[in-house]
Amino acid sequence: MHGSSHAKEDRIASTTQAKGTIYARRHGLGVACGLAAGVWLGAAEAPTKLVNAGFSPYAISLCMVAGVFTARWTFPTLLKGTRYVFADLMEKKHLIVWAVLAGALWAVANTLTVFAIRDVGLTIAFPLWNTNSLIGILWGRLLFNELKGAQPKNVAKVLLGALAIVAAAVMLGFSTIHGGGEAGHRAVSGVLAATGASLLWGTMYVPYRKAYISGMNPLSFVTAFTVGELVTVFCLVLAFDGGFHSPVFHSAQTRPMLFWLFLGGFVWVVGDLFQQFATKYLGIGRGIPLSNTNQLWGLAWGALVFGELATADRPHKLLVIFGSIMMILGALAISSAVATEREQTSTNEALKRECDRYNLSYQAVLARYAGSEFEGQEGGRRWWDYAILLAAVGVFVWLGKNAVIPSLHMNHQWLAVLVLLLIATAAGCGWGLWKATRFS
Repeated sequence: MHGSSHAKEDRIASTTQAKGTIYARRHGLGVACGLAAGVWLGAAEAPTKLVNAGFSPYAISLCMVAGVFTARWTFPTLLKGTRYVFADLMEKKHLIVWAVLAGALWAVANTLTVFAIRDVGLTIAFPLWNTNSLIGILWGRLLFNELKGAQPKNVAKVLLGALAIVAAAVMLGFSTIHGGGEAGHRAVSGVLAATGASLLWGTMYVPYRKAYISGMNPLSFVTAFTVGELVTVFCLVLAFDGGFHSPVFHSAQTRPMLFWLFLGGFVWVVGDLFQQFATKYLGIGRGIPLSNTNQLWGLAWGALVFGELATADRPHKLLVIFGSIMMILGALAISSAVATEREQTSTNEALKRECDRYNLSYQAVLARYAGSEFEGQEGGRRWWDYAILLAAVGVFVWLGKNAVIPSLHMNHQWLAVLVLLLIATAAGCGWGLWKATRFS
């Protein structure tokens, strides 16, 4: 009896230790993904400035989502293959509806951001919609036991870190307002649009988190997700922008800019994929604030490449310095808030709840949640996988041939530096994901 009791205790201790190792590895990987997401998401906002050239917000959103749709099918196909993606989706059919719902939320939020930029400018709109991190923390705590049982110092790190990032975003946003500001007579509608985008984007991560604690791969989820976003934004164009007579379908002015909008959507997807892996491995409360450091990188593109701060006075430059420092400190605080065993137990309870609700194998879901899903079952690429990749390349080549370079003054040296940084970040974090989880 004593031997059996000791053996049982050893198994429990071994299981607890294994889970601790899983969560520790997941935390470091999630932090890297969250910071990489910030780098890429910050580079994807520039095309939205085209709304100031007279394009309809619906047209901007539809064109960017078309680029997003292309990327969301291309990257999963490139990294895993369609056989893997559809096997994952078919195993958890109940999550397809959640994925489509998340896509619809994203599409509406993205359209609202374009209205916000038009009405109050990017510098004010960006910080407002980045408060989605606070919405995410609330949903994570209420629905998925995030931060439940966490040490008080970790709760403080996450909350104060998120607040610091939001405050820094406000400082960085206002640092680019000089010479009278950008807000006009539509300021109220612009603020409401940005706030609405924040609420929708903060809520959008609920279906994501639900999928990940059910063992679904982010690459599979976003493949279904993109159907919801494309259908929703297409319906918005039909309902509010002239239907099939909308200028986006007929205007010769739109065609030369399609390449840049597609490219913006493509870059955004790279950042979003890193953001989703961060959400999987860290949770909503930690993952979203880290990815919201994109404000810092968006400012870097604006200031270094487009010279937006060239005429800024001393107070505005001080806002940049203090805002940047505050954002870095906020990111460091969240990065160091490693979940303790009690918090891991709370997360595990949420995972078990999903398994019981949908009759899923707890051991299989736990393994997939740790990054080893479908291990050894990927098969190989099919001919249609290569056809999808070639079609995506063909779309960009065709759009590139008809593209017109916007008449914007750019510092090409800084442009090269930031592009190299993008490539290095994607390569480094991508290698880490592949080595540790094979993008699972």
